[in-house]
Order: sequence, then structure tokens, then C-alpha cells
Amino acid sequence: MPTVQRITSRNARFQQWQAMLTNRNKRSRAHEFLVQGVRPISLAVQHGWPIHALIHDAEARPSTWLAELLGTVRADRIEMAPELLAELGEKNETPPEVVAVVEMPEDDLARIPVSSDFLGVALDRPTSPGNIGSIVRSADALGAHGLVVTGHAADVYDPKAVRASTGSLFALPAVRVPAPGDVMDWVAARRTAGTPIAVVGTDEHGECDVFDFDLTRPVLLLVGNETTGLSRTWREACDHLVRIPMAGAASSLNAANAATAILYEAARQRRIAGRSE
Repeated sequence: MPTVQRITSRNARFQQWQAMLTNRNKRSRAHEFLVQGVRPISLAVQHGWPIHALIHDAEARPSTWLAELLGTVRADRIEMAPELLAELGEKNETPPEVVAVVEMPEDDLARIPVSSDFLGVALDRPTSPGNIGSIVRSADALGAHGLVVTGHAADVYDPKAVRASTGSLFALPAVRVPAPGDVMDWVAARRTAGTPIAVVGTDEHGECDVFDFDLTRPVLLLVGNETTGLSRTWREACDHLVRIPMAGAASSLNAANAATAILYEAARQRRIAGRSE
């Protein structure tokens, strides 16, 4: 049963939540992460993510939105001293209205739906949680069905990634996978089941411009590491490599910008194809 607790000191429970802000291992062991902000929390509830606790200011009167949230979501209710809540909200002085403790889902590729119009994104060892969150947001906005983060990478559930996604993390399946081989096994199984997924990497020396490549087919788009690009293993796994035409002195784009540009082109092609059917 949900409980009501008041926290006014740095007790063990507060310290555990505080550690989740910066310690990936703590998040993984607890199978929980913190969510800050009205929109992300609302989307987590809307999409059915289990909420374990709602932490709010013990001294402030709840807004209409928060009062409804506290009344409808079955989660522990934590009334916290404002200066402590400000730390969990990563605010210097002003505490957020609420911080949610949300259950972390299993990293299972089966969470990503695959059909004849499949569009997915795989990130190769991304180092920036902000980039991960931004790509999740773009993938959600531009019609992708899921995102895979591979290799030794920043964490999807890092607070910076969660904030950068502006809530899209709760609408789009994002799965962490140890190695490219795990993803390719999944792709092979989907192909055997009847969905001919093309694995398409992005590279400045790609075989053609992205605008000249058919992205209306089932596609898994690969975006490389911010510094080194795609690994050799991923390059060898690609069916095709495409490039984004560049002007000026720049030779490449930020990973989040590159992913957004290619996702936009895929969405554009698919919209045109839909009109012609």
C-alpha cells in the first residue's frame, strides 16, 4: 500500500535518491530513476510507467495538477523539506513542485514494435546523455518506433537525458544493449519473421546522399559516437552507408543533429509515399 512520509533530514532514503542523480550503478541496482518536471511526469503516468514515489514540497500548497496527481497515482507520497527537494530537482534554491521516482523497465528489444513500416535508431557508444535525450525527442517527433543504445555509453536514465527528452522517453521505447551483435541477432530474427530491415549507417564517406536513399522501407538507422563515428563492428554490419551533404567548413554534424536530419528525411519520404498510395 502507498504510504505518506515526511522527510526533513538527509536520511537513508534521501541519500539513496540523491545518489541516483549521478550514480548509474545506484539507479540500476534500485531499478529506479528520478524524473523532474510537469510534462515528463505527466507523460510517464499517461503511458503507464510505474511510479514508486512522488516527492513534493512539505511547505507548499499543491497546485491543481499536483493535487490531482497525488490523488490518482498509487505511489508513496513523500513530503520533503524544500531545501532537500531543491537538491533532488537539481535547483540551486527553488525546489521543483514534484520529483517522481519511476520504475526502470527491462532492457528488452521486444519492447520495440516492428512492422512493415519500421523505423528505428541505434546509437553507437554515445557519450553525452544530453544527446541521447535529444535523439529520443527527435525520434518520437519524427515517427520512429524505438531507439537502441549500444556499447559502453552514457545512460538513457541519466537526469540530463531524461530532461533533454522532454518526456518522449516515456512514449518511445529506448533499450540499452551491450554489443552490436545483440542488435544484429534481433534484426536477423525480425528478418526471418518477414520484416526485411535494412541496417543503414551514417558516414561522411557514405555511398550516396541520404536524400537519394530509399528510407520508406523498414530501416534501422545507425548513428556513431560523437568523436569516433561508427565502430568497425557496426560498419561491417551495415547494409548501406549514407552521408548528409555538407556545406561550409564543417565535415560533420553533432550526433543529435545528424540523427534529426536523417529522421526528418525519412519522415519526409514516408509522407510523400503515403500520399501517392
